[in-house]
Amino acid sequence: METEGQFSPTTAEAARDRYETLGPTAQVVVKEVAKAMGLDAEEYRERVTGAVVETARDVLFAESLAVTVGTREEFDDWAADTDLEVTVMGADNVDNVVWHAAPFTGQAVAATYQSERDAAVGTLRRQAFGRLYDEVV
Repeated sequence: METEGQFSPTTAEAARDRYETLGPTAQVVVKEVAKAMGLDAEEYRERVTGAVVETARDVLFAESLAVTVGTREEFDDWAADTDLEVTVMGADNVDNVVWHAAPFTGQAVAATYQSERDAAVGTLRRQAFGRLYDEVV
């Protein structure tokens, strides 16, 4: 069992603070990507909306979340010991699970996978943002 990522907020306030601090970074990322795409100033104003920057911020937040990666047995042991409501996505008959808990929400999310670890981690982080943090931040 191992952890990927560094951010695991313990309170709604910590999640909101992190989300807020990512705003300027999201703006810079979007601006630099637009430059790399060759957008001129007019195209930039037309296409780079607040929603575009917000999406970048959402992704930056989600991608920094700490997730635990382990075997199905390790996950089952963890789930048996938690009081959190755990939502599991994916097939029941696979060997590996990635999960993220947000105790202050009373919830955790998990995704099962057989061999595509990176894809499962990415999917889980997006699901964690949408299911656990979107309403909080």
